[in-house]
Amino acid sequence: MHNARVLPHYLVSRYNGWRATTFAENRAWYSRLADEGQRPRAMVISCCDSRVHVTSIFGADTGEFFIHRNIANLVPPYTPDGNQHGTSATVEYAVLALKVAHLIVMGHTKCGGVAGCHAMCSGKAPDLEEDSSFIGRWMDILRPGYERISDLPEPDQVPALEREAVMISLENLMTFPFVREAVETGHLTLHGLIHDIGDGTLLQFDGPAGRFVPV
Repeated sequence: MHNARVLPHYLVSRYNGWRATTFAENRAWYSRLADEGQRPRAMVISCCDSRVHVTSIFGADTGEFFIHRNIANLVPPYTPDGNQHGTSATVEYAVLALKVAHLIVMGHTKCGGVAGCHAMCSGKAPDLEEDSSFIGRWMDILRPGYERISDLPEPDQVPALEREAVMISLENLMTFPFVREAVETGHLTLHGLIHDIGDGTLLQFDGPAGRFVPV
């Protein structure tokens, strides 16, 4: 693969700094993780957005979170059709192999993927309607959410769709038989969050109340 190149200097410098400090000071912990394997308490499904830094938000240590990132923190419905499903495979591994106790879907404000879905569904992004658009076909997962918010005033639609991205994902998680069984037997708890990247606040979905509330 002749197109691959060595890392840029700034990344090499940061790596050397990490290994000389954080790694060196916690060498026994890293050795234990390597020897005994991972036992994360929670899985987090979050957006690929570089402004969303899950481990920093929760002050998580290495080995604490099993993290999967994709565009707009979406989970597709359970579809064992023989195709490749990266998100579904990650959920399966977290629930059945790692037996995480918590599965968190964390959306965020100013999400480009959600904005793209809104533009596509409202007819303003015909390029995303093309069969060749990987982003468009991924954002099809969120189309049912758009139908729920399309009657809102225009300025309120994208923020509402950001919340729908979390809700659709939680609903789709419950279509996975092994997730539903773990939830119903009390071995797994689902959580939905919205992170405001501007002011740092978190909203969490309160199931009994049926709404998002401050953390």
